[in-house]
Amino acid sequence: MAQVGAPGSRWEGVADATHPIETATRTRTRRLFVAPDPTSVTRPVGGLYVDVVKPAFDRLVAAALLVLVSPVLALTAIALRATLGRGIIYRQQRVGRDGVPFTVLKFRTMQADRRQQRVTVEVDRRVTHKSANDPRHTRLGRLIRAAGIDELPQLVNVVRGEMSIIGPRPELPAVVDRYQPWEHARHAVKPGITGLWQIRERGRGAQMHECVDIDLEYVDSIGFWTDLRILLATPYHLLLCRGE
Repeated sequence: MAQVGAPGSRWEGVADATHPIETATRTRTRRLFVAPDPTSVTRPVGGLYVDVVKPAFDRLVAAALLVLVSPVLALTAIALRATLGRGIIYRQQRVGRDGVPFTVLKFRTMQADRRQQRVTVEVDRRVTHKSANDPRHTRLGRLIRAAGIDELPQLVNVVRGEMSIIGPRPELPAVVDRYQPWEHARHAVKPGITGLWQIRERGRGAQMHECVDIDLEYVDSIGFWTDLRILLATPYHLLLCRGE
């Protein structure tokens, strides 16, 4: 694979520094995580599938899945309420399409006092999103994370239009703040619940830059058949890498 940002690659010529910028809206200030010159990272995707078919598919499938898995959601909510008390949904800011932040939803898997502890984000943060040995998680939390149940509330994010069923995983602002300019190109598409990284590198110890390369590969190849292949492969890889 050609080095991203190197001469001859499609991301050649991207600027050398990054920083977040503030843009005012009518009711609030919104922080965008982009390269210093937004035009330096061109948006490489678009068309009927990306702009029309994929969003419609996402919302329809997410709504149907919410109905289908509602018994799982209800049982998980009851179990979490019984063991952890109030506040069973964990809300965290992530960076979405075009660098726009949004609030991702997950089932809470940590004790309230442990959840408040600040965790340092290391350079390999993409590897440790689902560590089976994370001491902050409760026993029930480890179980629902291993099964991927903690991420089911993100179907609501998909219905809202903030996420897609398939796409790069939404990253933490603290990680995006460290991005090189070429890495921001992963924000040309909506983040997803599953994606190319999950079926190729999850559990193999890939480093952050390697994962971004894979995200950009998805951006380059986004289309119906790519999404279908990822969707069909996800259940197998979810079982193969449980708890990773």
